[in-house]
Amino acid sequence: MAITSPNTAHPLVGFIGAGNMARSLAGGLLKNGWSQTQVILSDPEPSQRDAIESVLGIKTLADNMAVAERADILVLAVKPQILSGVAKTLASTVQRKKPLIISIAAGMRIEDIDRWLGGGLAIVRAMPNTAALIGSGASGMFANQRVNATMRNQAESILRAVGVTVWLADEYLMDAVTALSGSGPAYFFLVMEVLEQAAIESGLEPKQARLLTLETAFGAAKMALEGHEEPAQLRRRVTSPGGTTEQAVKVLEAGGIRRLFKDAVQAAVNRAREIADMFGKNV
Repeated sequence: MAITSPNTAHPLVGFIGAGNMARSLAGGLLKNGWSQTQVILSDPEPSQRDAIESVLGIKTLADNMAVAERADILVLAVKPQILSGVAKTLASTVQRKKPLIISIAAGMRIEDIDRWLGGGLAIVRAMPNTAALIGSGASGMFANQRVNATMRNQAESILRAVGVTVWLADEYLMDAVTALSGSGPAYFFLVMEVLEQAAIESGLEPKQARLLTLETAFGAAKMALEGHEEPAQLRRRVTSPGGTTEQAVKVLEAGGIRRLFKDAVQAAVNRAREIADMFGKNV
């Protein structure tokens, strides 16, 4: 398969790393009209490369440098703890090519990425979440001043291939995005886990409890997405005075559910900043 940048509306996108998120983004691009010749990935693991080529039919390479030399847009999709080392090995190539850089490495700040890559680059930082794996992701995005309008549109088109996107006015807010949508699926999974167990303890069969829990969660989310009312109003609509829902909500409120979620999100924000400080010290 030729590795070229076709003269079409879509540039050549190169992914450094072929893990789950990179595969999801690549697959999303194909579903949204990008051709297999417009996407290329690198990964040191043969099994990762084989999976990409067999499922998506996209060319993969073991050499990061070979991808960086060809890409018009370079997506950094590696773990935060190895990003500095990977970026430094790509610096000379990136400085010659000057591609748009998109980083989906959790917590890594643009100023650190730019320094590792040699400086002076157009960089977009994005935080997708695991729901991107099924095309229902939610991504926060922030661009530095070198990213022009065309580049912003290109970056958004890539992340929107797997879900919704939100542009942030300040990179500082990326930590809040990480705590909300990045870590958020785990919060909802925990709620589902607890509800399912409570239902089983109330007498339902495990399969019944699982099905009713998941469909209830799905239905509530769909109502919130497709309607025009805020969650608080939706909650009030299903909470009849003196009814069963009112009693359940009273217990949750008395147990401090609002404080617990506030503290949980803040703990995630704090940890995101700690991670950025720790890995960002690499020079």
